[in-house]
Amino acid sequence: MTDIYLCRHGRTAMNVAGLLRGRLDPDLDLVGYAEARDLAELLGEVGLTRVIASPLRRAVETARPIAKRYGLEVETDERLLDRDYGRFDGTAAADLIETYGSLDAAPGVESAAAVTERGRSVLADLVAIPDAGPVAVVSHDAVIRLLLDSLVPTPAHNEHVPPRTGCWSLLRYTDAAWELLMANSKDDPIETVLAARSVHHAPVGSTRA
Repeated sequence: MTDIYLCRHGRTAMNVAGLLRGRLDPDLDLVGYAEARDLAELLGEVGLTRVIASPLRRAVETARPIAKRYGLEVETDERLLDRDYGRFDGTAAADLIETYGSLDAAPGVESAAAVTERGRSVLADLVAIPDAGPVAVVSHDAVIRLLLDSLVPTPAHNEHVPPRTGCWSLLRYTDAAWELLMANSKDDPIETVLAARSVHHAPVGSTRA
């Protein structure tokens, strides 16, 4: 059994403005730093053995206090980078959708399939390590949402709610299947976080790998 705490980075000024971040590299804003500290507090008792982040600053700055709590170093993996929006980085997402109908249809934007494939490859590497222990993975909205859509599709529709900045979802891999035990969580007390780790906790959804 492997538990993956899939975390979205804290807030940036570009999040507030509704702009696509993509491969741009803004720092967290004051709220974002507070969200990172809150994440470290909430995940401070789940026994993390590794903290792995997208190399972009907003992800690394979010991962750093989590890793510090455990005396770990933040590892980075380029496969966790935000979706590549090409020349549309810094563009208002709403404007792009109005023009092209969807982000997927905009020319030069990295395909959803490519984002999903690289995200899944990170998780596959993690679960291939025997007795790896709980791992925190800090990435971006598009990566997390597409991963959850792929691994644990919702029964009513095929798209998960966009994760809030500074939130976490708990994925569990056991017997070649993925389960989503907590989703888009942010303000839960530590008792709820620890309860989510119970083997008997009812999953939100599951799928075979």
